[in-house]
Amino acid sequence: MPIRDCTVIAVEGTQAAGKTTLVHALTAHLREQSINALCTGEPARSSPFMEEIVLHNKGHFDLAAELDLFAQQLTVPLRAARHQQLLITDKTPANVLALARLVLDATEPRTAAVLAACDALCRAWMPTAYDLLLYCRDRFDQKAGGDRMREKVLSLQDEADHAVYQACEDTGVPILEVPTGMSTAERVQWIAKRVTQLGITAI
Repeated sequence: MPIRDCTVIAVEGTQAAGKTTLVHALTAHLREQSINALCTGEPARSSPFMEEIVLHNKGHFDLAAELDLFAQQLTVPLRAARHQQLLITDKTPANVLALARLVLDATEPRTAAVLAACDALCRAWMPTAYDLLLYCRDRFDQKAGGDRMREKVLSLQDEADHAVYQACEDTGVPILEVPTGMSTAERVQWIAKRVTQLGITAI
């Protein structure tokens, strides 16, 4: 059962896979069809922890920073879905979990315990909250546009792709892989057609 009476679809993938662009394009398409749709942004871009670590080069990725992102991936969609017919989210808690496993010392007992708890929560909550995950496989230039939020994870794109997909798959939420090499408009049309075929009528 989705969050309240709102259909929830997440756009997933590794860094620079075109997720955020697709989230906004898909939401705009839905609104043009008179569907009461909303999208959520990427929590890392509004995180004071990430701002200090990435933009101001103070400290490093730690458990507090990752837990803050994980919590936002729970609360932001919950609040956004309250009055919507359809919600498109930029990533899921599983994405945060996957990257946390890559950037933190998972052998440290406290960290291991918290990551295990996050994993259990993803498996328990996501099937009740998300109707579908759209997984993007495209790989765009991570340095394009001077996006400094990716600076500290530039080397993790391939590793993150595998880790994120596995974390998403582990939740049991249905995954629809978006073909690579399409324009944003083509992606939107392809998704709209396939999602309707799956019986998610809100789109």
